[in-house]
Amino acid sequence: MLGPTTPILGAPGPVKAGSMFPPGKRRRLNFFGICVCTFLPWFIFLGVYGALCFDLHYNYPALAWFIVAVGGIISVGAAASALNEQKQERDPQWWFFGAVACSIAVVSASICGDLNFRWNLSRYYDINNLQVYEDVKPSLDRGQGLMDAGKVYFAAGTVLDATRSVGFMNGDLFCVAPIIDSSATMTNYDFWAVGKNCCADRADFRCGEYANPRARNGLRLMIDEDRPFYRLAVQEAEAVFNMSSRHPLFFYWMQDPLGAQNAYRDDGYKYFLIGVFTHFGFNLLCVLGATMGFAKLGSRHYA
Repeated sequence: MLGPTTPILGAPGPVKAGSMFPPGKRRRLNFFGICVCTFLPWFIFLGVYGALCFDLHYNYPALAWFIVAVGGIISVGAAASALNEQKQERDPQWWFFGAVACSIAVVSASICGDLNFRWNLSRYYDINNLQVYEDVKPSLDRGQGLMDAGKVYFAAGTVLDATRSVGFMNGDLFCVAPIIDSSATMTNYDFWAVGKNCCADRADFRCGEYANPRARNGLRLMIDEDRPFYRLAVQEAEAVFNMSSRHPLFFYWMQDPLGAQNAYRDDGYKYFLIGVFTHFGFNLLCVLGATMGFAKLGSRHYA
């Protein structure tokens, strides 16, 4: 005769208080948690990355960084929900995973978006907001009159004077060469072709499209941190070659400035798409790994 405490063959054992894995039952997949953790971090990455890459960052930087802050708030909210689920003795794993995934999305999107903006799209927007000047004559025009130039198309007969090029060393070698009118005598040199680590110390300028006979135009240098070193190189050229440059302007020497400007935009869009799809693939792999890990973890509680 069975007593009140005699265990019945095949019956589940006693359930411990607070256990999140009831014995005798396999843990079912949380499809809602899987879907949320697959798409929510990706949507956050998409929003933050897009806000920092494009013209919203250029025209309304405070709003762009506010969107970054919203992504951070969502991550904190997910972490707080995970702690609350744990406190209520419910299963918090997907909440914790979502909090970590959202945090990774915000941080990675902020870093990659800001870098893509600084190296590509901000330069495109800067040049696009400047003026285009055509038929510029280095022997007649002055840098002070073209301070807002973004793209310059020089007149026929304009060439580089590589014999009076100079390189200024400051970690990198900052190279400059005067842009001159080959058919006129010049007393002032305000237009300079520039490049980095593409020349010897002097009289060996190999920057940009220096060897292209059709190159006769310039795209404005937009890297602010490099400009002081190019100015120092110009000052050195003035002293060495006894020349004058009252208002030097710096350009990349090329045939097609518009194409080079659009290349900044195209690279920005390219890296944006690469980042979006790379993050989705990375997050999807993490979700799949977490799904298998949580299922295995659950099975150990009733094995």
